[in-house]
Amino acid sequence: MKYLPLLLLFILISCKGQNTKPMEHQFTNDLINETSPYLLQHAHNPVDWKAWNEKTLAKAKAENKLILISVGYSACHWCHVMEHESFEDTLVAQVMNANFINIKIDREERPDVDQVYMNAVQLMTGSGGWPLNAVALPDGRPVWGGTYFKKDQWMNALNQISKLYKEQPEKLKEYADKLEQGIKAMDMVSLNTDEPVFEEEFVEEAVKKWSKQFDNVYGGTNPAPKFMKPNSYHFLLRYAHQTKNEKLKEYVNLTLKKIAYGGVFDQLGGGFSRYSVDKKWHVPHFEKMLYDNGQLVSLYADAYLVTKNPLYKDIVTETLDYVKNEMTIDNGAFYSAFDADSKTPEGELVEGAFYVWTKDALKALLKDDFDLFSDYYNVNNYGFWEHDNYVLIRKDDDAEIIEKHGLSVEALAKKKNSWKALLLKERNKRSKPRLDDKTLTSWNALMLKGYIDAYRVFGNLEYLEAAKKNANFILNHQWREDGGLYHNYKEGKSTNNGYLEDYATTIDAFIALYENTLNESWLNAARDLANYTFDHFFDTESSMFYFTSDEDQELVSRSIQYYDDVIPASNSFMAKNLFKLSHYFDNTHFAKTAMTMLNNMKPQMGEYPSAYSNWFDLMLNYTSPYYEVAIVGTEAKQKIEELNKTYLPNKLIAGSTSDNTMPLLENRFNPAETLIYVCVNKACKLPVVEVDRAIKFLRE
Repeated sequence: MKYLPLLLLFILISCKGQNTKPMEHQFTNDLINETSPYLLQHAHNPVDWKAWNEKTLAKAKAENKLILISVGYSACHWCHVMEHESFEDTLVAQVMNANFINIKIDREERPDVDQVYMNAVQLMTGSGGWPLNAVALPDGRPVWGGTYFKKDQWMNALNQISKLYKEQPEKLKEYADKLEQGIKAMDMVSLNTDEPVFEEEFVEEAVKKWSKQFDNVYGGTNPAPKFMKPNSYHFLLRYAHQTKNEKLKEYVNLTLKKIAYGGVFDQLGGGFSRYSVDKKWHVPHFEKMLYDNGQLVSLYADAYLVTKNPLYKDIVTETLDYVKNEMTIDNGAFYSAFDADSKTPEGELVEGAFYVWTKDALKALLKDDFDLFSDYYNVNNYGFWEHDNYVLIRKDDDAEIIEKHGLSVEALAKKKNSWKALLLKERNKRSKPRLDDKTLTSWNALMLKGYIDAYRVFGNLEYLEAAKKNANFILNHQWREDGGLYHNYKEGKSTNNGYLEDYATTIDAFIALYENTLNESWLNAARDLANYTFDHFFDTESSMFYFTSDEDQELVSRSIQYYDDVIPASNSFMAKNLFKLSHYFDNTHFAKTAMTMLNNMKPQMGEYPSAYSNWFDLMLNYTSPYYEVAIVGTEAKQKIEELNKTYLPNKLIAGSTSDNTMPLLENRFNPAETLIYVCVNKACKLPVVEVDRAIKFLRE
C-alpha cells in the first residue's frame, strides 16, 4: 500500500479566493502556558490553539468535533509563513475555531505524535514536511492532511471537510479505517527468520547501487535540496578506508570539502545550517540545528584522522566555538536551534537576513581588501543569491588564492582573521535569529558525542570538560529516579517521558565517554539505560524497539523507527549500542538482539541502501574483523591517547589503571607495565607494550 485513494482530493482542487481580514487585535490562547518557543510563538494567534494532552483530546470527543493538528518547529521558515498568512488572520481563525479543536505541536517536543501524522500525510500525498497539517476524527484518527497551504487554499479545504463531516461523517470514518491500517503497516517490522548471514559482497553491491545517486562534481547526492546526513558519510568514509577504495574516499572528501566551502557552513561565525536548497551547498535554509552540528563535528574529526586535512580541523574548531558561544547553557546543557528568519532593519522577519551581505556593504567595510575578499568568498555571480544579497561561499582552496594573489600563508591567515573580526562585529549589530532555548536529551547526547570525538582526535581538554559537563547535566536533570529519562528541559524543569532516541543517543555518548576517560560509571550507566529500554520499549515479536515507552499515552499507532535519516534511526543506534555492550559485559542477550535487529533490516538494506547507513556501519562489524582492545596498567590513559591518533573504526576500547573485574580486563593488570591486548571473538594476540605494535595487529 504505497498511497491510499485520495477520497478528499477534491478539497485541494479549484480553491477559490476569499476576502479575509488580517489580525487587528492581540489575542491569547492556551499556548501561553507552554514552555516550547514554537508553541509560544503561536500563543497570541486568534486561533484557539491548545496543546496536545489528555484534556484537549477528551474535549474533542465530548464535543464530537474534528481535530486540526498543526505540527512545526521554531526554526522552520515555512511554518512562520503559514502562521503569518493564515493563523494570524481573524477570519481564518473563525473557521478553525468554529469547526475544529485546534492543536499546535512542537515536533521536537513530541516526535511521537509528529510521526503518526507524518506517516498519514505521506500515505495520502506521497510526501511530507513541515509545517505538517492534518485533520483527524474526534478519536485522533487522521482523515486528511498536507504540508504548507496558501490562505485561500487552506480556508476552502477546511470549509469543505467541515461540511463533509456534518453531512456524511460515515465517509470520513470509512476513510479513517483504511488510513489507520496503512499507518500501522508502515510501522511494522517483521522478524526475519532466515539465518543471519552478513557478507562483504552484500555491502559492496549496496554501495555500488547507492553510488548511482552521487554528485561527483559538488559532492552529496542528486538532486537538490541537499541534506548533509553525516552518518551516510561516516559509513562511506569507514567503508572506503577498510576496503582501500580510493575512488570512494575521494568522493567522501569532495563532499566534505564542498560542504565546508559552502554557504551551509557559516563562513564567518562557524556552525552549520540544516540543508542547502541548491546543488553546490550554497544557499541554506538558514536555521541552525544542534543535531546537525553535533554529528558533523564527529564526522569532520574522523575525516581529519584519515586525511590530516587542516580544513577539517578548522571546521571542528569553528563549529565548537560557535556551539560554546551561542548554544551552551551555564549548566552544560545545549540549546536546540536558531531560527531561519531574522529581522531586517525595517523590522520585517526575512529568511537569512542576519547572514547575507550586499556588495556595497562589503565594499564600505573592507575598503582596499574588498577585491581579495570577494575573490576568496565569491562576491560575484558564483556567490550571488537574490535581491542584491550574497551568501559567502568558497570555491578555491587557500593554496590557489595564495598563488593567484602573491601572498604568503601567514599573510592570508592574517587577512582572514581580520575580515572575520570586522564582519562579525558588524553582523552582531543586526537583529539575531530567534533562539529555541529548550533542551532535548537526544540532541544533547549527539553534541556530547561530537565533543568527545573532537577530544579523541585533537586532545583539547576543553572539549573533554564540555562533554563531561553535559553528561553530568543529563545525569542530574534528565535521569529520573525510576531509571528512565526525560526528553525535555527548560528553565530548571524537566518534562516529557523520554523516547527511544533519548536512550539510544545517550547510551552511545556514554560509551564513548567511557572509552576516553576509563571512568567505568559511564559504561555502567549505558548498560543500565539499555536494560531500561528492554523493560519499556522492546517488542518481543520482532526483536525491535518501539519509539515510545509502554508508559506513554496510546496513539493511533506505536511506531518502530528503523530507517536512517538526518539523524540515524533510534533502532540502528540501539543495535550498535547492544553490539558494543555485549562485548563489554559478555552479554549474549545483547549480542543476539543486535544481530537479530540487523538481520530484520537486511532485506530493505539492499533495496534502499542510502536509508540504512547506520545499519551498514553495524554490518561492517560482522563482515570484517572487529577488535576488542584492552589496555591495562598505570599508563593506560596515555596509551589510549596515542592509539586514538590513528583512524581505527573497527574496534572498541576497554581500559583500567588498576585491577579490574570487567570481562575484558579481568586478571590482566600488571603493576610493573602497561599491556595492550588485541582480541577478536575472544581470541587474543600476545600482549604488547608498544602502541605501534598494537596498531599493526589491528591493521592485519
